[in-house]
Amino acid sequence: MFRVRMGGNRPMIDVTAADEISGDARARSNVVRLAAAQALTGANSAVIFATGSIVGASLAPSISLATVPISMYVAGLAAGTLPTGAISRAYGRRVAFIIGTGCGMLTGLLGAFAILHASFPLFCCATFLGGLYGSVSQSYRFAAADGASAAFRPKAVSWVMAGGVFAGVLGPQLVQWTMDVWQPYLFAFSFVVQAIAALIAMAVLMGVDAPKPAPADLHGGRPLLEIARQPRFIAAALCGVIAYPMMNLVMTSAPLAMKMCGLSLSDSNFGIQWHIVAMYGPSFFTGAFITRFGAPRIVAFGLALEAAAATIGLSGITAMHFWATLIVLGVGWNFAFVGASALVLETHRPQERNKVQAFNDFLVFGMMAVGSFSSGQLLANYGWSTVNMVVFPPILLGLTVLAAVSLKKRRAAHLNPAEVDGLIP
Repeated sequence: MFRVRMGGNRPMIDVTAADEISGDARARSNVVRLAAAQALTGANSAVIFATGSIVGASLAPSISLATVPISMYVAGLAAGTLPTGAISRAYGRRVAFIIGTGCGMLTGLLGAFAILHASFPLFCCATFLGGLYGSVSQSYRFAAADGASAAFRPKAVSWVMAGGVFAGVLGPQLVQWTMDVWQPYLFAFSFVVQAIAALIAMAVLMGVDAPKPAPADLHGGRPLLEIARQPRFIAAALCGVIAYPMMNLVMTSAPLAMKMCGLSLSDSNFGIQWHIVAMYGPSFFTGAFITRFGAPRIVAFGLALEAAAATIGLSGITAMHFWATLIVLGVGWNFAFVGASALVLETHRPQERNKVQAFNDFLVFGMMAVGSFSSGQLLANYGWSTVNMVVFPPILLGLTVLAAVSLKKRRAAHLNPAEVDGLIP
């Protein structure tokens, strides 16, 4: 709504509403490109997760190292978050996006070369570069919210995440169509096509309206430690740190657990495919739910669904139990992670966004990297039931912290509205 103030004999229209309308129009244009890029970039990770352990088993000196390429991908995710924020802050998000897609092209080319020359170290380097590409893509959801109004930000974040639905379809099909093209080098041509997909993503991202930050924005804002000490940032980051690694722990363990339980590879592929759809499908309306009910409630609901998925996993080992676990887990991750991302947007000023968002993702993917290297051992040594039981304590911690901060906010609003700053709104 426009606000009108009287100045002399002529009314003066407050430009705030006009700026919001202009910002939302730019954000909507960016959302289309970023969602397309999310689909193309998601195909990168789908190729690596679909082929990494199989190629690893054929190239590694020991079968125990078969999953190292996937762990290197997750390590790349963690390693790339802070540099992505620094580059975005200094040169603008678009420069970071182009560098990221460049890493994606190198992933495909180096991956194909490694398979053709049977080099396990080179293949691990390729998947690490794929992780760097993936780390840049994590900032797409935040870039969609730049300049948007407070009401549109959650929708922008969720719509970009919805691009992952198409990634879930595109990635596996890309592998299916190309895996046998260069016989006997299984999956070599899949990585070549993945490099082409990264090139297309680069072309799409060139049109994103993400100018270089103003000089005043490079040195303004509060110290990162001060921002990170805010109760609402602690709650948002903690919930993201719990939601993503717990989902990843169960998701990466499920295919091997299904094999150990005597289920077929087709059963496993079906479960993972619908898990990916469940991860990103709700994004078409998650933003609207956040706007209506508030981010904290959506995060809590998502965490509760992840706990429900673990409960299903503990209740049986039939294909239906695994499928239900993976689908409920995917929906829970979407609500929890998109909601936590929306909470992060409420903790910083515009000039602080790149460093805060990068730090948040570093925490999330750093913890995920640690879990990735240990998940296989957890399943092998203690079983599928233990994998599911590990989910409950972190979920309980996240719900407790979220409830405590929300309660503190309501009490502060009762006693002194001025003290609400720094708490979850």
